Amino acid sequence: MDEEQIKRPASHEVGMRLDTLSVVELEERIALLEAEIARLRVAIEAKDQSRRAAESAFKF
Repeated sequence: MDEEQIKRPASHEVGMRLDTLSVVELEERIALLEAEIARLRVAIEAKDQSRRAAESAFKF
């Protein structure tokens, strides 16, 4: 099968096969996942700040 005939997924799926991806594609996936991790950390921090503010407002 010609490499151009292999359909490449547009995004990364956890557990997907990696043997058909090039080094460049693997590095792109790492960058994508690192960006997603950073986005998740920001969301966690925002939720923590919201929770702390709520706890502070209801302390007597």
